[in-house]
Amino acid sequence: MEKITCICVMRELFQALSLLESRLLESHGISLNEAVVLCSVGTETVTASTIVSRTGMTPSHASKVIRMAEEKGMLERTPGTKDKRQMYFVLTGKAKTCLAGIREQGVEIPEMLAPLFREHQV
Repeated sequence: MEKITCICVMRELFQALSLLESRLLESHGISLNEAVVLCSVGTETVTASTIVSRTGMTPSHASKVIRMAEEKGMLERTPGTKDKRQMYFVLTGKAKTCLAGIREQGVEIPEMLAPLFREHQV
């Protein structure tokens, strides 16, 4: 694929992801990054470094998204018992309700992304 074509396809992908995020915000009140962080936590109690490794975000970006999720009441932070500097995160009831709503109601997927989601339909 020609390099400029690759960039143009990436632009279209970025636009599709932006549309997906807009729909997610409108229907469920969370950003795409927040949803990714919540999914990476799941039913576990995890550290920020676990969230970083599961999401592929940089530590500084993950920290910002974690803080935003905390401000929305979606994540609860607790210090470690042995090392008080080590922070652990768990989903709140509000986050669990939000994720359940996404599972039940879904989000309208932009056409460009639809083939990716068809592979993962349950």
